[in-house]
Amino acid sequence: MGDPLFSNGVGLAVWIIVVVKVLLAFGFLMVSVMLMIWFERKVISDMQNRIGPNRAGPFGILQTLADGIKLFFKEDLMPDKADRFVFKLAPYLTVLPAFLIFTLVPVGGVVTIAHHVVELQVADPPMGILLLLALSSVAVYGTMLAGWSSGSKYPLLGSVRASAQMISYEAAMGLSVAAVILESHSLSTRAIVAAQAPHFWDWGVFRTGVVPFLVFFVAVTAELNRPPFDLTEGEQELVGGFHTEYSSIRFALFFLAEFMNAITMSAIMVTLFFGGPDGPGFHFVRWLWPILWFLGKTLVFLYGYVWIRAALPRLRYDQLMDLGWKRLIPLSLGWLLVIAATSINAVWGFSVLGGGIVAAGVLYQSLRVSSRRREALAMEGGLGRAGRLASHQVQLRSVPDGPGAPVVTGGGTSEGGGS
Repeated sequence: MGDPLFSNGVGLAVWIIVVVKVLLAFGFLMVSVMLMIWFERKVISDMQNRIGPNRAGPFGILQTLADGIKLFFKEDLMPDKADRFVFKLAPYLTVLPAFLIFTLVPVGGVVTIAHHVVELQVADPPMGILLLLALSSVAVYGTMLAGWSSGSKYPLLGSVRASAQMISYEAAMGLSVAAVILESHSLSTRAIVAAQAPHFWDWGVFRTGVVPFLVFFVAVTAELNRPPFDLTEGEQELVGGFHTEYSSIRFALFFLAEFMNAITMSAIMVTLFFGGPDGPGFHFVRWLWPILWFLGKTLVFLYGYVWIRAALPRLRYDQLMDLGWKRLIPLSLGWLLVIAATSINAVWGFSVLGGGIVAAGVLYQSLRVSSRRREALAMEGGLGRAGRLASHQVQLRSVPDGPGAPVVTGGGTSEGGGS
């Protein structure tokens, strides 16, 4: 299965169609980012009983454009101790992977242009999912290099957090995607969407048993540095995080990448778990209905991201690590084994599921007992130290004052009778 656009060779018309698709995808993403920023500000303001932007354009919809124009003309700063080349390159390394991931997303069906069958998707490589995972891993390099090249400790701490966060959640995300691949038997995003048609109960979220979707959603939220996982930008302890030393348009590029990644990953979740552009259509303007279904599903996830941002506080760093390593990775790996066993035989699937539940219960109980023992030992040690300190204080109070009184030293007491 390949792109039908290249089935009859590559000519001038094919090149023009490819260039137009790239430009349309880029323009769509840029406009979507502007609308997403406005949408997030308005929804959060409604949740917090505020008005939000309401001056620039109708309902304040042009406020993002005004902010972007302002950032273009702000003064660009360069720290004295910064690595100039890497400092300037880092913002672009955060934007580029977000756009490249979106090129893999099928936003509609197929149309015929100049006798060529064209998929409403920029590219559909046979190993599209592997490219998706690679680009999502590369995206953290922009954040990491931005913090390292700034020559300041607070951005550096933010970049270190970003690296640890990506490593912690990349494995869980990859295992959840592997479950989708196991069910669809393909690495192509277009083939994965086709495997989820024609009924909604064939969607990946139901075929994989919901768990991989939940793991993927949490892991992607952490990789996007969206609340409550935005520890790389923890302003309470890191001033502003990895972008503290940035200003002007380079500062804006980081937020462009953040919102672009939110849109892109929402589209990826729709593609992998909710049928992509699949949905009921009508006989008139048939090519339009898949696009509308895709946009509607993506908007649901974007609203969910805004809701989470308004509702949940930021996690502590130890909670972030515990969730990634101790919960999501074992859960996604165990569920992948269940799906693999179910694809062989239902009896195998239930056997693996039952064995996994028993093993998880035994592990949970052992960790619980171990935690209680550590707490008991810590309490005994604390009581012992408190008792020794109390007896030492009583001993000090019992020492008489005046000439000839014993002098308390580190090794005990000694008689002293003046200087």
